[in-house]
Amino acid sequence: MKILNYRWNIMAVFFKFEADFVESLRCIPMQVRYKLDTCGIKLKLSDWNHMTQVEREALVELPCTTESEIQAYGEYLQNLILQRNGTPAATLYIEPAPAWMDANTVPDSLHRKAEEIGVTLTPQQWKDLTPLQRFSLIKLSRPGHENENFPKAIAEFNLVRS
Repeated sequence: MKILNYRWNIMAVFFKFEADFVESLRCIPMQVRYKLDTCGIKLKLSDWNHMTQVEREALVELPCTTESEIQAYGEYLQNLILQRNGTPAATLYIEPAPAWMDANTVPDSLHRKAEEIGVTLTPQQWKDLTPLQRFSLIKLSRPGHENENFPKAIAEFNLVRS
């Protein structure tokens, strides 16, 4: 995990498996993807790449936890997309009880993906992860995702037993 200190003097956490794009922010980092799911906005990589570095950094740094922060984040992002494209971003269904917030239940799909690489996730390991780590594992294990970072995340989160 890498911690960067941007101009807003707020700490941003990036995972090691994101290291190849963190400095340039050429890809959407997990913490922003987490916020997108939280505020219900679909952000295309092409839209992300049309933003300035300062705008990308703002999306990393802006808080998105409380109801008012979530609303403000969504409005800020929608305005950015509208300025760039002339049309608003698509919206996503906001999960009322997302799997990454349930520290007591490892999703079956994640169990299966972990077993494909010879890893068994225990309930305690799942509970010990942060919501952002759980979110990342769920996202990285989805069908259709390239999944190359899934084993890296498993190792980074110390989920491989020796």
